[in-house]
Amino acid sequence: MLTSQLPSRVEPYKLAARRERLEGVVALNSLPRLAEEAGDQTGDCHVVLEFGVDAQGRREIRGHLQATLALPCRRCLVPLSQDVSSDFLLGMISDEALAAELPASHEPVLVEKEQLDLLTVVEDELILSLPQVVYHDETECHVSAEQLVSKTDGTSEEATPATNPFAVLNALKGKK
Repeated sequence: MLTSQLPSRVEPYKLAARRERLEGVVALNSLPRLAEEAGDQTGDCHVVLEFGVDAQGRREIRGHLQATLALPCRRCLVPLSQDVSSDFLLGMISDEALAAELPASHEPVLVEKEQLDLLTVVEDELILSLPQVVYHDETECHVSAEQLVSKTDGTSEEATPATNPFAVLNALKGKK
């Protein structure tokens, strides 16, 4: 099944029984938790979801997503374009207690009242796919190389010795 816009809610058990494939896009500006993590985004996330049943009878979703996000550089905070993609394997569960029964290769996804919110699933996977740190190349960064270097060279401008933080206690001890 090919759609231009990914549906927000589906009946995943029926899709798994028919081994359906959903392919479509999700508008990045419709994902509020992603905006909290990575700032406001524009564009779309391309998503492919294949519903099925594995050899042990577990209903699963094999997915792939790809998006280009504008993420802030950790040095200068100016956004830079970053490609993000993820391949994932989800095991459908109807109760959180069943998550322990899934193999390590499957991430649990809770299906409530035989409905699954696909936008939440896509948003979760996008957030998990965000890189830990993002930097411009040093030549393209808005922070100069001089600003990145520490100014200490081992000599102190002031020749005064550092005061002992326990000097007050030492003075009190001597008053006995």
